[in-house]
Amino acid sequence: MRATLSSRRLLLAVVAAALAAPAARAADVNEATERAMKAASAKVAPAVVKIETAGGAEVVGAGKKGPGGENGIRKGTGPTTGLVVDPDGFVVTSSFNFANKPTDIFVTVPGKPRFVAKVVATDQTRMLTLLKIDAKGLAVPEAFPKAGIDIGQWSLALGRTSDPDADHPPSMSVGIVSATNRIWGKAIQTDAKTSPVNYGGPLVALNGQVLGVIVPASNRAEGETAGVDVYDGGIGFAIPLEDVFAVVPRLKQGKDLKRGLLGINPQGTDAYNAPPVIGAVQPDSAAARAGIQVGDKILEVDGKKIPNFSTLQHVLGPKYEGDEIAIKIARGDKEQEFKGVKLVGTSTAYVSAFLGVLPMRDDAEPGVEVRYVYPKSPAEAAGIKVGDRITKLGPAAAPALSPVANRNALIAALQRMTPGTEVKIEVKRKDGGKTDTVTAKLVPAPDALPDAVPLPSSKGKAGGAAQPKPKDKEPKDPFGRADGPTDGDASAEDEPKKDEKKEEKKDDKDKPKVETGLLKRTNEALGREYWVYVPDNYDAGKSYGVIVWFHDTNEATKDGKQVSRTFRDVCEDRNFIMVGPKSGGKDGWVPSETEVVMQDVKTVLGQYTIDRTRVVAHGQGNGGQMAFYVGFNARDVFRGVGTVGAVLGTNPKDNVANQPLSFFVSGGDKDPLIKDIRESKDLLTERRFPVIYREMKESGKEYFDPPTFTDFIAWLDSLDRI
Repeated sequence: MRATLSSRRLLLAVVAAALAAPAARAADVNEATERAMKAASAKVAPAVVKIETAGGAEVVGAGKKGPGGENGIRKGTGPTTGLVVDPDGFVVTSSFNFANKPTDIFVTVPGKPRFVAKVVATDQTRMLTLLKIDAKGLAVPEAFPKAGIDIGQWSLALGRTSDPDADHPPSMSVGIVSATNRIWGKAIQTDAKTSPVNYGGPLVALNGQVLGVIVPASNRAEGETAGVDVYDGGIGFAIPLEDVFAVVPRLKQGKDLKRGLLGINPQGTDAYNAPPVIGAVQPDSAAARAGIQVGDKILEVDGKKIPNFSTLQHVLGPKYEGDEIAIKIARGDKEQEFKGVKLVGTSTAYVSAFLGVLPMRDDAEPGVEVRYVYPKSPAEAAGIKVGDRITKLGPAAAPALSPVANRNALIAALQRMTPGTEVKIEVKRKDGGKTDTVTAKLVPAPDALPDAVPLPSSKGKAGGAAQPKPKDKEPKDPFGRADGPTDGDASAEDEPKKDEKKEEKKDDKDKPKVETGLLKRTNEALGREYWVYVPDNYDAGKSYGVIVWFHDTNEATKDGKQVSRTFRDVCEDRNFIMVGPKSGGKDGWVPSETEVVMQDVKTVLGQYTIDRTRVVAHGQGNGGQMAFYVGFNARDVFRGVGTVGAVLGTNPKDNVANQPLSFFVSGGDKDPLIKDIRESKDLLTERRFPVIYREMKESGKEYFDPPTFTDFIAWLDSLDRI
């Protein structure tokens, strides 16, 4: 019996030991990992410096609260971080740390006194700034080989916090490398926590080598603060230290480094699946100087295969102004290589060429019927009249003119031309059917509206229906301006319509029924609501523009019933559909909601007959800022942005030939932001965007007054001007 008990005790002891072994081994591994992390931090710590600033703006982006406006980032009161990159006193850090343009910069090196620092130069593509202090013999960290960085390896984000003693260990956030070759080939991605505390500090491997320098970054925006809005989202970025070391000698020369630009835009909107065919070449760009043309298909860059535009962006992303590349293209059935193509640092703004006509829409006949001729335009000077049909077009020096199939073909032809180009136009006259060839010299698109946009605007041949008779009614203010129409004025229109007996045509029986009126929709995948207004006279035979309404933080502006009532006559007479997405938070729109909004918009675009030249983002206040942001970040969809009392959050992107964008900017002269609204208009004008600007007298933050609303409607209906 005793032997049996002893055996059992021995067996239990063995089992217990076996069970305890994995836990012990796990504890040993954890302890070893922790020791390795502390050792790695200690190895790099002598090169991790504390940076303090004084003076400068208290708020970065003041007055620009809202989407894309960095929400008025307030200057931090604590220190930030930098990394020694040369023993003779050169320190690199994130440009974010100087976004407020400080007057004084101080650097504290572990074991040394505080130094006064000066800015040497900035790498504007990676947003790194090189500083110089009067010190020698500084410790310089070792770079982890860029080619050896593996997804999943440990990464330690180090920074200098408010600890006054720089000799203490730096703060540490632990994560892994979650991706490489991010931000168009320039950055490592980590899930270690990155923030203004450690921007400019090192991202360290477990062996004590530095993976990269931590920066905020975004593939959608540029500037010192790009990417700051996602600092707490588990996504951080670092510029590989190997790349930093490679560029330090150029920065030491004291000249800022700019991103290298080729100066082209894709033909389509699919950057991943479509072949890289060039849709636009910017004037005086590297591509234009080399002789690259619209329609060329890019095959290789520096010997690397280019299957799509995303790959091209990754290859060109790390390049600087002045760098030379070799490009192989296919033009027709021949291949051609351009060597020594020198990238430029700035792009010459594209300027839209203007003939001076409005086209008749949804016309099944070849050519383009002229609906309206702008006074004092090239078209008027050439003798083109309303009702004439443009059938051919080409440069004046061309041996033959090219046939014009339709409105879109004519628009595309002019997008490839520049102001000052002399063209010949074959015109079939309305009176008598005579064919004439006239000459016109294109001019920049003016900031003028038609005196009166005539109706009808459509032949109704997209599906074969006739244009309804337009109504002549003044639009109504949706938010009850004291000097505008009241709810009582519109009460009769808000009553449900009575059924009217009509003689049904045989053809109508076969047409699918389309739901019209104010419709509430739900994005089933996300559980978010939005509304759609489809005019009661919707006809698939006509193409419809789309107005995407971005509400302000005011609850009244979210009401689809009020907004659609205001635009009812506009939608019926001018052929528009409205979409009203709703923000997810009570404080208004944020940039991250763009993708959700675009899901709603694209759903509507796929359900109706849509005129892609008249898709507009429209908003007031915070909603206007979202309209600006979405307009610039969904260029493949939007062709116009109309704002009321809104300010640009960031510098506008370049004007693009094959993705044109027009603006209607307005504000009240009593609006506290009116100075910033004017500056927004000026920024757009500097980039050569077509801008209509209206400043409403004796008005604050209200919606359009009647005269401005009338101009807005004229702008909406002339977005497809040629």
